[in-house]
Amino acid sequence: MWEPLHLCGADPTDGFARVPLTEENFVLQKPYDVPLQDRYKNGLRRFWVYNNDKPFKPDSPTRPRTEVLITGYDYTSGVWQFEGYAFVPKGTSGATIVQILGGAQSATTLQLRIYNGDIRYYSSKLVATDLYDKWFRVNIIPDVGNGKVSFY
Repeated sequence: MWEPLHLCGADPTDGFARVPLTEENFVLQKPYDVPLQDRYKNGLRRFWVYNNDKPFKPDSPTRPRTEVLITGYDYTSGVWQFEGYAFVPKGTSGATIVQILGGAQSATTLQLRIYNGDIRYYSSKLVATDLYDKWFRVNIIPDVGNGKVSFY
């Protein structure tokens, strides 16, 4: 079972090599009735999601989303890293900031969600507080061989 590790004094990007990505590596989901350029800006890869958005396809029961799935790499072994920044406006609650699919016990290994300005591991364990209306860094390192995910 994956166990989250919290906080580290060193820069979590130390020791990792950049992996080249092209547009072919990105599978994008956004509200089916909104043009891609209205929600996704290449370069900084900014995403917008609104509470009244439709799902990513007409027959989907999922909640609104604008997200990217990175493909073309084998995430079933080794040690990988994701780093990004998030901004959550005040009043948003229940939004998933990042998730890793392929859990041993469920569909996901990890979800970091915002509830009332605080980020939590799923809906329980508190990770960080007072994040409304400010940019914050998210760094996740899944170590498949050791069955651990570190997040910073």
